[in-house]
Amino acid sequence: MQQLAIFGGTFDPIHSGHLLVAERALHQVSVEKVIWVPSLNPPHKEAALFEHRVEMLQLAIKDNPAFTISLVEVNRSGTSYAINTLIDLSACYPNTHWYWIVGLDTFQTLPRWYRGHELAQMCDWLIAPRLLGGETITQSKLICKQVEQQLREQSYTIHWQLLNIPLVGVSSSLIRKFCREGQSIRYLVPESVRLYITNNNLYSHKSE
Repeated sequence: MQQLAIFGGTFDPIHSGHLLVAERALHQVSVEKVIWVPSLNPPHKEAALFEHRVEMLQLAIKDNPAFTISLVEVNRSGTSYAINTLIDLSACYPNTHWYWIVGLDTFQTLPRWYRGHELAQMCDWLIAPRLLGGETITQSKLICKQVEQQLREQSYTIHWQLLNIPLVGVSSSLIRKFCREGQSIRYLVPESVRLYITNNNLYSHKSE
């Protein structure tokens, strides 16, 4: 049985922190491939055009053969939901043990996701500690255990582990803010992504 990881998100834009998290997942649990899944219509937020976000992803991961992009959401109408992504990918990759890479803040909301309790049991969870909040690893574990307890109270189980990554204080919202303010984003994103953002005038006048 192969081991694959899903890394879903808006990636608006993809940045060095995303890449570091995915690389650690490859080695921490011997994942054979990380499948990046950009959200077509992410709930609760507006994002740059899907085509722009996909192109930046392709530029950022092209040098790593263990990274690939899935466009399973292209033909899906309506809001993007994680459980639909996993079901669709399972049809494309049978006989797979799935992992799901997610940030701590997002994982904390899992019990409130659409069919989140069901999804919790369908894969193992690889959780990136919060990068900007200053929490310790112990505090991050406590938050994860609270999520586990919420699920257990409703008779659902979940398997999770924290990714052992250096804490890098970079986020997509910070990059968009820097772009609007005309500040440099060099080294926060791959150089190819920085050039793409500049050449396509992304984020410079976009509000949060």
